[in-house]
Amino acid sequence: MKPDTTTAMQKLIDEVRFTIPFELPMSELCSGICTGCSKKLIDFLDMEVGEWEQRLQQGEKPGLGDINKLAKTSRKIYRVLQKNQRV
Repeated sequence: MKPDTTTAMQKLIDEVRFTIPFELPMSELCSGICTGCSKKLIDFLDMEVGEWEQRLQQGEKPGLGDINKLAKTSRKIYRVLQKNQRV
């Protein structure tokens, strides 16, 4: 049985929080190879994830499009972080 959209979004948020190095210090984020600003991308993703965490706590039910959008954004940012050798 497939999970409801709220559960799916929470699982996605948990996976993003586990995978993306949100706590990486500035000295490591802004050194060496830089294709796209890792700090700005991580800050943006942290804001998006935080917003969805708050919305879920308030009882909002995300749609499939919302889940897909966050997943797509997360994948793109992860690829940039890979190119920058941050993950």
